[in-house]
Amino acid sequence: MPYIPPQQNMVLEAKTLDAQHIFIIGAKSIGQYGGYETFVDKLTEQHQNDSTIKYHIACKANGDGFMDENKLDGVEITKKNRDGSVLEFTYHNAHVFKIPCPNIGPAVAIYYDRAAVKYGIKYCKDNNIKRPIFYILTCRIGPFIEGLVKQIKAIGGIYMLNPDGHEWMRAKWSAPVRRYWKWSEKKMVDAADIVVCDSVNIENYIKEKYKHPHTVFIAYGSDTKRSVLSDDDPKFTGWLQEKSLKTDQYYLVVGRFVPENNYETMIREYMKSHSKRDFAIITNANEKLKAQLEKILHFNSDPRIKFVGTVYDKELLKKIRENAYGYFHGHEVGGTNPSLLEAMGSTALNLLLDVGFNKEVGIDAALYWSKKDGDLAALIDTIDTMDEVERKRLGTAAKNRIKAAYSWQVIGDKYKRIWNESI
Repeated sequence: MPYIPPQQNMVLEAKTLDAQHIFIIGAKSIGQYGGYETFVDKLTEQHQNDSTIKYHIACKANGDGFMDENKLDGVEITKKNRDGSVLEFTYHNAHVFKIPCPNIGPAVAIYYDRAAVKYGIKYCKDNNIKRPIFYILTCRIGPFIEGLVKQIKAIGGIYMLNPDGHEWMRAKWSAPVRRYWKWSEKKMVDAADIVVCDSVNIENYIKEKYKHPHTVFIAYGSDTKRSVLSDDDPKFTGWLQEKSLKTDQYYLVVGRFVPENNYETMIREYMKSHSKRDFAIITNANEKLKAQLEKILHFNSDPRIKFVGTVYDKELLKKIRENAYGYFHGHEVGGTNPSLLEAMGSTALNLLLDVGFNKEVGIDAALYWSKKDGDLAALIDTIDTMDEVERKRLGTAAKNRIKAAYSWQVIGDKYKRIWNESI
């Protein structure tokens, strides 16, 4: 990765002063595992040759999910620390800055977002940037938002918020933390110039709950390109062999191992079904929750239930999705979920929990189940011998749904209109 001297870097920055500058705060990194991480990767890729837009992306320098620029192609290092560590780099023509974070447990997320906003404000002052947009992803820094917004306004800037989903509803949080999330959400929504919602259901909630006058719906994106790996690629066949799985003979779920994603319901119902196929669970398994579910369900006695670990190789994960017989989606909290979009772009048969967030994505290109006892098990038994013509019809409909409403080009164009309309 080439190193650009500070003098040359100043010239490069000067050329972008007339562009619309957008500071995106909230992703831990770029292009690594996670919805926001993929979002900033794809958004900057869409606009990398657009001279009217200049992105500034905050990333974590250390700690959980930190930015490792060595995992990206096309990086140009622009600033290093005295010890040689990278402080800033260019990627997709975006300026990426890394924020060092103290080891303070869960509160580090609040520290990180606040420090990133303050860095952006200082950067605008130092580089004489006019009319910057600060786009903050999720509602972590409510206690500090009023003071930060005053500073953003003082330099002629705009504050936009993406509230994500209903974080305060997530079962993993204790009651005091949930109260904090709800209070922080209110503070951050009330202070926002524009609230960008990645789900129609979330936008309706923001309008009804907070009466916010300026909301807009822009979904998360995905694609329908097939994996670059062939069906007989050793990387894929080796993974299948290691996990004791066979092409078209497994159902799949990919997602965080948290209660609100309804793993308990999916595993229980699968164990009730008569399917001879396996149920492959790709997740960062929380051992405590896993032990709790084993105590309740005794899934270790069912050889079909297979926790197969995590898969961070995007092309391998796409190939795994393509060759699954069907995909389960049990997410109950949140907006437009990246895993769902990626599944609909790759897997023919998608079985979704029947909630508004999922139905607005799947419409008639997916099948739906409830948490009612026996409902999902009956659906599994029904579709396990589904006519292949019907299965392929659903797969085509799912891909067409993604192409029409959720392609990254569509999402990028919508964001560009928002950037232009806001100045």
